[in-house]
Amino acid sequence: MNFGKIDYLNLLPFHIFLKKSNLKSYVKKSIEHKKDVPSKLNKALLRSKIDAAIISSIESRRTKYKKLDFGIIAKNDVKSVLVRKNSKPKLDSASDSSNMLARVLNIKGEVIIGDRALKAFLNEGKDNFFDLGKTWRQKTNLPFVFGRFCYVKNASIYKKLVSSFCKQNVKIPTYILKKYSLSRQIPEKDIRWYLKFITYKMGKKENKALKIFINRARELNFNPNFK
Repeated sequence: MNFGKIDYLNLLPFHIFLKKSNLKSYVKKSIEHKKDVPSKLNKALLRSKIDAAIISSIESRRTKYKKLDFGIIAKNDVKSVLVRKNSKPKLDSASDSSNMLARVLNIKGEVIIGDRALKAFLNEGKDNFFDLGKTWRQKTNLPFVFGRFCYVKNASIYKKLVSSFCKQNVKIPTYILKKYSLSRQIPEKDIRWYLKFITYKMGKKENKALKIFINRARELNFNPNFK
C-alpha cells in the first residue's frame, strides 16, 4: 500500500479515520511522508510513484485508473475553491480541477484553493470572491466533485477502507482540531463550520456532475488557461 495524502482540511475526517484504522504503523508513517497538493499527487500517481490518492477529478478521467465512488464533494458552496473578484487571471498551481472549473464557468480572475482559500474567505469576506462550488450548482443544479479516489493496485485494501469510512461519522478530537487550527491559522469553530460543506460519498448526481464537467473540459481541450 502506497497512498498519497492531500494535506488539506477538507480531508481531515478521512485522515483521522486512517490514523485510527488497523493499518500497520509503517503504512501510516508512509502516508505522512507522501502528502502534497492535488496537482503533485496527480503526477505521482501517473508516474506510479504512489498506487492510490484522491486526485483532481479532471485527472480521474484517465483510463489507467480504477475509481471508487469517494471524493471531495461540495453539494453547494465549497468556501475553499474561489476566484478573487476584480483580479488579474491567475491559475493556482496546486489544483488542476479548480483551474479548469473556473474556465468552464467562464469566471476570470485569481484562482485560490485549499486552506489558503478558506482563510482568505474568512478574513476578506464572501463578497470579494466567486465560490466555484456555488456557481456550478447555480448553473447545473448538481454538486461538484473536486477530487476522486483513484488507484492502480491494492484494490481490496482501498475498497475496504473507503467502505468502512463511508459508514462512519468520524469525530475530530479536540487536540487534533487545535493542532490544525494553529498550523493553518484558522479558528477551530471555523474548521468545524467549513467541514459541514464537504461530503465524500459519490452517488448518481455526483457521477453525473463529474461526467458533465469532464465533457465540458474536453470541449476546451482540457486547457485551463484564461482567454
